[in-house]
Amino acid sequence: MRKALSTLIAGLAASSSIATAADMPPTPKVRVQTSQGVFVLQLDAARAPITVHNFLEYVGAGHYEGTIFHRVIDGFVVQGGGFTPDLQEKPTRDAIPNESGNGLSNVRGTIAMARTGDPHSATSQFYINLTDNVKLDPNAERWGYCVFGKVIEGMEIIDAIAKMPTGARGEMDRDVPKTDVVVQKMELVH
Repeated sequence: MRKALSTLIAGLAASSSIATAADMPPTPKVRVQTSQGVFVLQLDAARAPITVHNFLEYVGAGHYEGTIFHRVIDGFVVQGGGFTPDLQEKPTRDAIPNESGNGLSNVRGTIAMARTGDPHSATSQFYINLTDNVKLDPNAERWGYCVFGKVIEGMEIIDAIAKMPTGARGEMDRDVPKTDVVVQKMELVH
């Protein structure tokens, strides 16, 4: 099944506007300025070309600016990329194929795509692992969550966000920081 998926992903990348690893730097870096401080991501275009291209398209379009980290679970993940401070969901492009099983694992400091129960439903939302969450990796029984990079500077900012008080807000029944953590700017820096 994984071989068939790899063939499908390669075919999609070749037949659409989705970039392949050859079209991008192998390890682009993205600087993320938030209301709590700055961190830097290094993405892995060789192992997750469709996912990295998708993420960079959202970065380039300014989609993430003004979004919040809306799901914060200390000891698990910090998630953002989809909601404004008033918890309005931002419009997204079509979902992308799941590239989990690419050899990258949901370990502390990695960034991965958030999705619904449908393995191919990721759009703009992402999360950063606060601990080793290998249970989110794929296995023979199920799809995993696609890791596509890691935090290379500023993990202390992510850890500080994880310690913020959370609770219910709007239609979200828990895990929303009581003080908004707003993405002020995301930019490709390398």
